Amino acid sequence: MKSLFGSPGKASGLALRMSQCLFAAASLAAMASASGFSTATSFCYLIAAMGLQVLWSFGLACLDMHALRLNKDLHNHILLSFLLVGDWVTVILSLAAASSSAGVMILLMKDTDICRLQGSLACNTFQISIALAFIAWFLLAISSYVVLWLLATL
Repeated sequence: MKSLFGSPGKASGLALRMSQCLFAAASLAAMASASGFSTATSFCYLIAAMGLQVLWSFGLACLDMHALRLNKDLHNHILLSFLLVGDWVTVILSLAAASSSAGVMILLMKDTDICRLQGSLACNTFQISIALAFIAWFLLAISSYVVLWLLATL
């Protein structure tokens, strides 16, 4: 049985899941607190996707804490398959939300200068939220890759 960085039930897996949860929560909080986020559907979608990622990552972090405390092995086919499918769904939704929000930001900042013309939009906060969403997506993609690798080696 392989022990990879970020493997479920290991301390590195707990750190990876907590990092995902924190970056997704920070992205969600930044976007939700920005004035004018409801002007674009993709920003609302980013909030929904990051909310899902927070719940998914927090739930798996709790599972990792439980496994670490009781010294349980989480490397079985059924659990890893469930984790892989959940990670893939969350990865796809997170990447789609971050990418669509980044596209809207390019439109607002570069193509139309709406951010410069309308001071009521919190464009800098939007950018920070989108950057945090991409970091959260990257961390989740690492977890997904690790789980896929573990499932292939079982």
